[in-house]
Amino acid sequence: MRMRRRSFLRLAGIGAVAVALGSFGAFNMTESFSTRKVDFHAHPILPSYVEGLKRLEIDAQAEEGFPLPKWTVDAHLKFMDDAGIDFTVLSMPTPHIYNSAVGERVACDVARKINNEMYELCRIYPDRFGFVAVLPTPSVEGSVDEIRYTMSTLGALGVKLASNSDGVYLGDERLDPIFKELDARRALVILHPSPAPALPRIDVVTGKVMALFEYPADTTRAVLNLLANKTFDRYPNIKFVVPHCGSFLPYMKQRAEAMFKMLAGMGMMKPTEVAEGLKKMYFDLAGDPMPEEMDMLLKITDDNHLVYGSDYPYVPAQILLDKKKALDEALDDRDLTKKIYAENAEKLLGVIQ
Repeated sequence: MRMRRRSFLRLAGIGAVAVALGSFGAFNMTESFSTRKVDFHAHPILPSYVEGLKRLEIDAQAEEGFPLPKWTVDAHLKFMDDAGIDFTVLSMPTPHIYNSAVGERVACDVARKINNEMYELCRIYPDRFGFVAVLPTPSVEGSVDEIRYTMSTLGALGVKLASNSDGVYLGDERLDPIFKELDARRALVILHPSPAPALPRIDVVTGKVMALFEYPADTTRAVLNLLANKTFDRYPNIKFVVPHCGSFLPYMKQRAEAMFKMLAGMGMMKPTEVAEGLKKMYFDLAGDPMPEEMDMLLKITDDNHLVYGSDYPYVPAQILLDKKKALDEALDDRDLTKKIYAENAEKLLGVIQ
């Protein structure tokens, strides 16, 4: 059973989105999509992913310093119910599914199996889950094929892109055919960190658990590379979501503006408007937005570009619920609850036709 992507999510009148999932069945909503709370940062730990890591000889514990969490669809749905989340956009986590020592063909096959399994999950729960496809980057041909298959046939909402794949960072010109395809499709692109190829791991606390420092560092590195290579200008139709409260970008904005200006003046790069580039992105609030990080993030963007992200199941459900309670109180005080959880989500998902 297959469906056309444009059947997945269509605009249905001003201010409302009706979702028709073709062979998924009907996405039964009588209310405006702008009233439904959406989570843009959650990861299913699927059997195809676990098996794929084994085939690729990737040890998640060794790479991340953190074991793969346990996940079941029932537990995820319970978390969503407890958290008041109506719909979740699923994306695959780290480790990224590529190992040059094993080969590109295996990575492409693993990506196809994972995306087919995510499709089946969304077919069973069309009113609760959608997904963005995993790509076998840095394989260009394999990634373009997977974009076409998942978005045209499986109804993927877009793709997840790792900050780097086997050391090839987003913004690298070798990946331009992938961005060209995504731009033509006005795709949603959810960024996710991946560890840098070489890190100080012995007797350095930041090298032990990647989530402490290396993940936000690598996300920041990738976004700065996208800015420096003017990817956002060259592919303006892509809707990018940066994870984890913007990672280190709130600090880096001013420094990058000064450094990019100096480097451009020295002929070492093209002139780049950092502030304008940042305004084109969306940012999820996974992590610890309260009490300080959201205010720092709002120094580089506005509340029209923030969406909710839980990072389930990498953080235990009860801890996430406690974090969400603090976030909800702050959003209610600022009259931003509907905008962050629903209206901005509608803008992101409503462009997918």
